[in-house]
Amino acid sequence: MSVERIAPKPRGRPFSKGHSGNPRGRPPGARNAATVLAEQLLDGEVEGLIRKIIQKAKHGDVTALRICIDRILPPRRERPFHFEMPELRSVGDASKAIAALMSAVAKGELGASEAAELSKLIENYVRAVEATELEQRLLTLEQRLK
Repeated sequence: MSVERIAPKPRGRPFSKGHSGNPRGRPPGARNAATVLAEQLLDGEVEGLIRKIIQKAKHGDVTALRICIDRILPPRRERPFHFEMPELRSVGDASKAIAALMSAVAKGELGASEAAELSKLIENYVRAVEATELEQRLLTLEQRLK
């Protein structure tokens, strides 16, 4: 009596790196089947549903009220702002830029979170300049030792 062995299915990543089962990917404009189905089910019912949610919100239903408010006042996204920041040409200019940020926050021209994001950019600039300067120093030292 012979027993035939069945190879186990590959686990994890069945395709080798760089080769997927669908090399072209999802076609542009293709929509999720669940989304399309939901739209078909709601088609023609939207107005009635919205009226019902508004009714419930008026009668004190907190969830319905939240839905209405979320539609009227969507979550705040980043807004563009105008801010004159000193030009960064060296690490020494970073302190001037930070001082300008602090001044703008104090005057109410920038919010604290916006200033924090900009200070991260300044910090990244300083790190990049320091890394470049360090690399140049190392190259100079290596050339002197040769």
